Amino acid sequence: MAAQWNYLMDMDGVLVHEEHPIPGSGEFVAELTANAIPFMVLTNNSIYTPRDLRARLVRTGLDVPETAIWTSALATARFLDSQRPGGSAYVIGEAGLTTALHEIGYVLTDRDPDYVVLGETRTYSFTAITRAIRLVEEGAKFIATNPDATGPSREGSLPATGSIAALIERATGRAPYYVGKPNPLMMRSALRALGAHSANTLMIGDRMDTDVRSGLEAGLRTILVLTGISAESTAELYPYRPTRVVKSIADLVGNSTNPFPDES
Repeated sequence: MAAQWNYLMDMDGVLVHEEHPIPGSGEFVAELTANAIPFMVLTNNSIYTPRDLRARLVRTGLDVPETAIWTSALATARFLDSQRPGGSAYVIGEAGLTTALHEIGYVLTDRDPDYVVLGETRTYSFTAITRAIRLVEEGAKFIATNPDATGPSREGSLPATGSIAALIERATGRAPYYVGKPNPLMMRSALRALGAHSANTLMIGDRMDTDVRSGLEAGLRTILVLTGISAESTAELYPYRPTRVVKSIADLVGNSTNPFPDES
């Protein structure tokens, strides 16, 4: 068995619900920090920068370093940098995405860009979507940060990246390449950022269709928590299984160095 585990963890549904911490999450993060166990918090949300997300987590009582937060925006920037260094993009999104692209040296433009990059925003503009459609028709490659069709709000569901991507795809006949979960590329880019190997890294998530699937496809052990989207009965509907199912992250407090006790 590996001497030490590295942790990748989804944020919403595992550590927090909206602006409230899930019981046990603060203790678990503190335990990882105290034991110098490497970890990374993942989110498909591309709206916020890691600095923004750290501030949000601190307000809920979770002390997560900025360097331990990995977003679909960062994964998308890493992917584009590997594909076409110093390229250009027309971006629909917020600061999390535009900042990540600026930091890899990308030029953001609506004139003959290499890519149309679609991310999350709460203010999708018909004019911007129309421009994206025309640029894709003219040959720009179509990238989307994540395939989530809806996002949560206090009033109910909001259209998210996957829904707007479907609109652009229907109009152009060109499907986007999604970088975020469940693409295992998201996991592999997080592993590289963490300096970890899949053999001794596990993924904790609340969704079978994104967290568990992408962890599995990236070669990681997986733990499903039941504090978010998936219930234990939901897990039975899928043709793959997490390595372990727990009620919440609180069940892992005190066991961070041995998260799979049945295998000991």
